Amino acid sequence: MRAQDSATPASSIAVADPGGTPRAASAITRTAPGKPGNGPAPGLSAGRSGTVLAGLGVVAFSLTFPATAWGLESFGPWSLVALRSVLAALIAGGVLLAARVPLPARRHWAGLAVVGGGVVVGFPLLTTLALQTSTTSHAAVVVGLLPLTTAVLGSLRTGERPSRTFWVAALAGAAVVIAFTVQQSGGALASGDLYLFGALLVCAAGYTEGGRLARVMPGWQVIGWALVLCLPLAVAGSLVALPLEPVHLNAHGVLGLVWVAAGSTFLGLYVWYRGMAAIGVARASQLQLAQPLLTLVWSFLLLGEEISAAAPVAAVAVLLCIAATQRAGRRAGRESRPVRS
Repeated sequence: MRAQDSATPASSIAVADPGGTPRAASAITRTAPGKPGNGPAPGLSAGRSGTVLAGLGVVAFSLTFPATAWGLESFGPWSLVALRSVLAALIAGGVLLAARVPLPARRHWAGLAVVGGGVVVGFPLLTTLALQTSTTSHAAVVVGLLPLTTAVLGSLRTGERPSRTFWVAALAGAAVVIAFTVQQSGGALASGDLYLFGALLVCAAGYTEGGRLARVMPGWQVIGWALVLCLPLAVAGSLVALPLEPVHLNAHGVLGLVWVAAGSTFLGLYVWYRGMAAIGVARASQLQLAQPLLTLVWSFLLLGEEISAAAPVAAVAVLLCIAATQRAGRRAGRESRPVRS
């Protein structure tokens, strides 16, 4: 749409919406989160839908640790991660072929490699190795730090500048989750903590780069191409690991493998990246403050792990922090919209 020159000076340019009603350009000009001048950003309804999509991703991710624990009943850690990536890549490749999606531009391949290395290979492998010696409750400490780490990397990588209120709420939420998960695990560090901290860093990098790419291509294509890029490595890993690690198939093991491949790796990341593209990396990341608590619920229901009486208190505190970060993010988004004359 182009505004035509007018003989009458005006402080704003009148354009017509699809219904034919004129309105000022200043009322509809918005900036994508953290990218001034980079096209229109989501409106209120788009922002809400982005929050819902990111929230669905968090629910999918919260099942990852219990499903991984189930998968380890049938497969070794290396075999599980390799098969998970192979299955997810086959699903993604089939969808990309069916939709006849062209190859991404060459300039995006480096970012896709970061996504693949972080969320397709790095995080699954390191957390699976950690879960051999750690409970899912203890491993949730990784997710407790992940929202804050992702927000920091997202701010550095994408140029987002959350408000001071946002950072205070984010730090408070991280403190609550860390205190609760450490208390839940008895306050002691496990032997797999080095794996967990490494998983934290690579996953935050993958989330940040994926959220950036989801602004220029659909979120499902971001994770789809990242999975396809990792397919040769996953196939090679499967061929090496399966003969070396014993396989004892049972219902739990198969269900765990299917979920981490289709649910966590493909569908979960698809809605997650769509949500991040709509509301910004930093704001979406804070929804993950709820993930450790959801993981503990699933661990109780599916694995029989105990949950302390402090869980409801921690849940309320985390929800308040999430609400504060989302409110601060919406306010910052409104204040960043330029007024053009």
